Amino acid sequence: MQHIGLKTTRVRSTSGEEIVISNADLLKQVVRNYRRMGERRIAFKFGVSYDTTPEQLEAVPGIVRRLIESRPALRLDRVHFQSLGTNSLDFEVVYFVTDPNYGLYMDEQQRLYLQLLREFAALGVEFAIPGRKVLVSRDDRDVREPAEGAVTQRSSGSAHRGRPASAGRGADDAS
Repeated sequence: MQHIGLKTTRVRSTSGEEIVISNADLLKQVVRNYRRMGERRIAFKFGVSYDTTPEQLEAVPGIVRRLIESRPALRLDRVHFQSLGTNSLDFEVVYFVTDPNYGLYMDEQQRLYLQLLREFAALGVEFAIPGRKVLVSRDDRDVREPAEGAVTQRSSGSAHRGRPASAGRGADDAS
């Protein structure tokens, strides 16, 4: 807060510029004063691979709990195996940084992430990578003709619209 006037208020942003706000607009907004914050609440999620065994899954919350509780500036709220996601087995972690200093928060978060990477690698747990599996069958019964209007590939490499390359075209038919 730089100056409170009769009609406007001047504040300094975190990036340094001065922002002038009419008092009427200021009264319509929620004002957050991060300097008066006693601690920072951090919530994050991560997913591990579906290749993770039940025994490894049971170990994950204990690892996260131990890493957070070993840091004097951190206080754990909860860590849980939250859901069976589309591409991952998902965990949620909530903890507090007991000092509101943003630099301290970033240092502790970085340290925690790096420790998690090391611990999970040692346990053989892999973080999930979003992806999609495509199953291809070699069984001829599963081969279907393309729909009318579909783009198909001819043996020469050129695309053809309408019918499959083999449907109704002889060697002497013009393209």
